[in-house]
Amino acid sequence: MADPTAQREVARLSDVSKLYGSGEATVRALDHLDLTVHQGDYLAVMGASGSGKSTAMNIIGCLDRPSSGSYSLNGVAVESLDDDALADLRNQELGFVFQQFHLLPHATALDNVMLPMIYAGVSATERRRRAAEALERVGLSDRMQNRPNQLSGGQQQRVAIARAIINQPALLLADEPTGALDSRTTDDVLNLFDDLHRQGITLVMVTHEDEVAARAETVAHFRDGRVERLERQSN
Repeated sequence: MADPTAQREVARLSDVSKLYGSGEATVRALDHLDLTVHQGDYLAVMGASGSGKSTAMNIIGCLDRPSSGSYSLNGVAVESLDDDALADLRNQELGFVFQQFHLLPHATALDNVMLPMIYAGVSATERRRRAAEALERVGLSDRMQNRPNQLSGGQQQRVAIARAIINQPALLLADEPTGALDSRTTDDVLNLFDDLHRQGITLVMVTHEDEVAARAETVAHFRDGRVERLERQSN
């Protein structure tokens, strides 16, 4: 993990708890969680089902709010934002890659990648230029006009990654990004994540696969809504 004395904080969860339900039916998904991500980090998040890793990812991704504690993203106190401001922050500062690709089926690869820039108010000419560059960056310069059903699973995930990085996010979040891929395609996608990290992208990835987590610099092992241990790896 990056040296915190040298790198600025991108995301910080401080004493965060997340409760669902009430009374005797209350479930504590996160229990006074502390976790910091610095610029340039490559962090894998692991844990059994119910350990809190997905809840933590949802809060980091501004898809959910903590019940208590505080979360700051790129210096912004997230809990102070209304829903509109939260959506703007999510679009500007975060990129998402999921197990399912969530591509628009009738849109080309280029159109799918341009979509986040529409919400960001980028001009049509600039959208097309930047989307083409992003697709070239992920090795799909010859597939820009293909629709999802004309692409392999690995190629679709590359389109999804190009879409995720198109607004130059402060943080790229990947939730089981190789779960729908075969082993060879998994290696291709993980190599792409390695390249993006070397280029300076800050990456947090949820996975249950040891060989996927092995690519990260640090692994946060979750248990009972907390980080049980941080394992720093020499890659």
